[in-house]
Amino acid sequence: MENLLKKNQTHSNLFHIACLAFLVIIIYANSLNVPFQWDEEMHIVNEPIIKDFNYFLYPSEARGFEHYNFFISRYIAHLTFALNYRIHGLSVTGYHVVNIAIHMANAILVYLVVLLTFKTPLMSDSALKKDSRLIALLSSLLFAAHPLQTAAVTYVMQRFASLVAFFYLLSVAAYVKSRLVDEGEETKAAGRYRRIFFYGISFISAVLAMKTKENAFTLPFMIMIYEFCFFKGPLKRRMVSLVPILFLLGIIPLTLMSMAGAAGSGSSSLIDPGSYLAGFTWDYSRGEYFFTQFRVIVTYLRMLFLPLHLDLDYEYPVSRSLFEPQVAGSFVFLSLLFAIGVYLVRGKRQKADTNDNVPISNSSNNSSPDFRLMGFGILWFFIALSVESLVTTPRLIETYRAYLPSVGMIICTVTGVFMIKKKTGHAIADRMIMVIFVIALVLMSFAAYRQNEAYGDGKKMWEDTVKRFPRYAMAHNKLGVFYIDKGMIDKAMEQFLIAVELKPDLEEAHNNLGNVYCTFNEFDKAAVQYMTTIKLNPNFAEAHFNLGLLYYRIGEIEKAKSELEAGLKIKPDVQRARQLLEELSRRK
Repeated sequence: MENLLKKNQTHSNLFHIACLAFLVIIIYANSLNVPFQWDEEMHIVNEPIIKDFNYFLYPSEARGFEHYNFFISRYIAHLTFALNYRIHGLSVTGYHVVNIAIHMANAILVYLVVLLTFKTPLMSDSALKKDSRLIALLSSLLFAAHPLQTAAVTYVMQRFASLVAFFYLLSVAAYVKSRLVDEGEETKAAGRYRRIFFYGISFISAVLAMKTKENAFTLPFMIMIYEFCFFKGPLKRRMVSLVPILFLLGIIPLTLMSMAGAAGSGSSSLIDPGSYLAGFTWDYSRGEYFFTQFRVIVTYLRMLFLPLHLDLDYEYPVSRSLFEPQVAGSFVFLSLLFAIGVYLVRGKRQKADTNDNVPISNSSNNSSPDFRLMGFGILWFFIALSVESLVTTPRLIETYRAYLPSVGMIICTVTGVFMIKKKTGHAIADRMIMVIFVIALVLMSFAAYRQNEAYGDGKKMWEDTVKRFPRYAMAHNKLGVFYIDKGMIDKAMEQFLIAVELKPDLEEAHNNLGNVYCTFNEFDKAAVQYMTTIKLNPNFAEAHFNLGLLYYRIGEIEKAKSELEAGLKIKPDVQRARQLLEELSRRK
């Protein structure tokens, strides 16, 4: 009978996983031909590192390339791009297939993490144990279908966010499985090998996560908190499992230390996790970034519960002080939410158990296992988001940053709803709650599908962004780029002029405006724009190349050689610039 029950449960799990896979395929089927956009031209289409496997075998040979630091700190993600390129070049469909597969795997891992959590010792008294599979299924379905996730799936470049989530979730799931084997009734020999196997997967996945994206720094802390939330036993025995994972905290700091001075000509200044270029400059201080993040985190929560206006790019106002009303209000709200998470995890405790020296929760509501799961979900959200909220990055808000943190908040919400369902005990209330879940799932799936359509039409996407944020210079600049691709040169010039008027130090817009002037053979105006770009950023290689080509076209050969040489010092891998310089050098 017991074997039959296990067999039925296995079949049920496989059916649920098949449903997850089917849903992801349906939602993202229309994203397969979404073109490269935003910064994918820079980091994929024109990135020489991913086009040569030798750089992955001998990373030091990539020193001097513009994105060397980015490559070293996120080696594993770049390796997947290199494999994509090796198999099918720049055919965008292959990149999307991999991103969709990663998202599908993540949804399955969310399902498994919830299932495994209900099997842990401190969840043994859960009132929701009979609903554990349904809670796991709904949590993973909502995660898979949420339109907020499209930024990490359809936006090819942000494979960084989805891939680090994959290794993160796999590490947690494998760790939990290893501990459950440790707690099980298996023979010592069989149990030992299975425990080592799953622990090895957890450890390796954690290492891979650390080399995929910097927010994996929180993974050892997450595993440690999970251990003390859901397992029990002597402290020394538990630390044997935790200490090797905690030692991995050194990977990211050591990587950042090794990067100092290793990149191209921009490497002499600040290197921050998450920055695309060494020496990246921002329009805000570290303090201003920190204050603004209180409002940004509230915005992420709003997007989770009310997924509207999920733009690829945002004009987000900078906060200058903690005492601004919106900042203070966000700080109070987030502090209360975090305190609730801690309170639910801790609960009220009785005296420690004399056998394992671990406190046991009493029967009061606030210390029930299900409340503990909700509290852990809240803490997951804050911990997973902490790196990009505390460490200054070039962007104030990015929707893909909520990809991994959303797991915790979704699990918390679904568990909370099922607790309400259990509390009411009425069949009508049960049906209403399930109907609400189904409606939410359908609406989210439709919204995600439509969001993918929006990504597919870059011109319309940036036109909508400009309408929403008319004073956002970067959006005008990006819209101008799309107008150029469509051959709408006059409209492109209009957008670039607006961009430089709104933000005179936007170097990309000046460079693009110079290109437009060259199209109209207005070389004097073009030269002014290129020189303005170089003045704003002397390490803007493309502006040097463009100015060099302009000088070549008007017969200023020495000036052309000088600019081409300057550009090649910054970006030595541009073959067409090197060929032109060699041709000019042969002339007397």
